[in-house]
Amino acid sequence: MTSAPADRSPIVSSGLTKRFRRQIAVDRIDLEVPVGAVYGFLGPNGSGKTTTIRMLLGLISPTAGEISLFGLPMPSAARTVLGRVGSLVEGPAFHPYLSGRANLGRLDAADRYSDPRTSRLRIDAALDRVGLLSAAEKRYRAYSLGMRQRLAIAASLLMPRDLLVLDEPTNGLDPQGTREVRHLISDLARDGATVLVSSHLLAEVEQICSHVGVMYEGRLVAQGPLSELRASTVQTVRVETDRPADAGRVLAELGLSEIETSAGSVTANLGDVAIEKIMPNLVHACVPVVGFAVLQPSLEDVFVSLTGEGFDVSG
Repeated sequence: MTSAPADRSPIVSSGLTKRFRRQIAVDRIDLEVPVGAVYGFLGPNGSGKTTTIRMLLGLISPTAGEISLFGLPMPSAARTVLGRVGSLVEGPAFHPYLSGRANLGRLDAADRYSDPRTSRLRIDAALDRVGLLSAAEKRYRAYSLGMRQRLAIAASLLMPRDLLVLDEPTNGLDPQGTREVRHLISDLARDGATVLVSSHLLAEVEQICSHVGVMYEGRLVAQGPLSELRASTVQTVRVETDRPADAGRVLAELGLSEIETSAGSVTANLGDVAIEKIMPNLVHACVPVVGFAVLQPSLEDVFVSLTGEGFDVSG
């Protein structure tokens, strides 16, 4: 069995394309997920995220392009590398008449990488980690949607994984369940796993991800560390003053754009204007300044700057 170097990127694609008849679902994307990253695979529903994930895991064949996991080509190296990968794709699928524990037991027994001698211990640990240990003997058909989603995540944790691929892992979860999954992903990353999280919920991605790939209409329009993507977005400044109209006039004269005034403040896009010019010009115009801040762009701001459009940020 050929093993991959430990420092190779867990996921790399080149020119990855999927066409369904005349429709191009994924259009020549070059994806790279670094070791140890929590990579937010972001985009509206229908942007090609799930199709991409299915190709990465060898569930469907690409029309064109190449994929490697841990430096080994897919799907030819699937038997070698998939033992290092846990996944949740397109929601859970379990036997409704079996308990949560029994369902995990069947999955574990079918995994050629698992050790049957430690099965019970690992199943209980996975259930406990997603908060389902107390419901382990309850039949799956009695589980709520959120419980079913958490059981599917538990299934991906039955064995130690170097890479976790989670497609919309918070679907169906209430706010508390969403927070638990968010903390779980952070814990897994701290333990050394690389995590790819596909989501259309910008707020969730923003809270947990170190890197982001932005999908839009089948194309990967940007990827990289979240901090770098934010830095590439037009910065916004806010001036707090009791004379917002006068402050807005000064900012306009300096060349700032998208100026918006409200009671007690004015905001504007900085553009190419040097930040250090703003305060002296406000003082020279006798505009009293109570507060001044350069606002960090949100992930929604980043998405809009890349695509020219927004999408449902709350789901």
